[in-house]
Amino acid sequence: MKSLVVKRSIIIGRHKTSVSLEQAFWRAFKEIATLRNMTLSDLAMSIDAERNGNLSSAIRLFVLEFYHNQIEATAARGTTRPSSAA
Repeated sequence: MKSLVVKRSIIIGRHKTSVSLEQAFWRAFKEIATLRNMTLSDLAMSIDAERNGNLSSAIRLFVLEFYHNQIEATAARGTTRPSSAA
């Protein structure tokens, strides 16, 4: 699977900044913003306020945590998850 990094400019507060993410992360980031009724800029600003590393990495970790939490919520509801073959 070829994963190309896409660089885009976003506005955080009143400042324009560049963020480089793989296309899959851009799609997921946009989906999360839509689910939260937020703009990408607003979601990026909230991530920026909490981050410890660079913004691109912080967004990747945010997306990963969001989907990890979705999996945990599904498991907590008793929905079965596929088991790995050992």
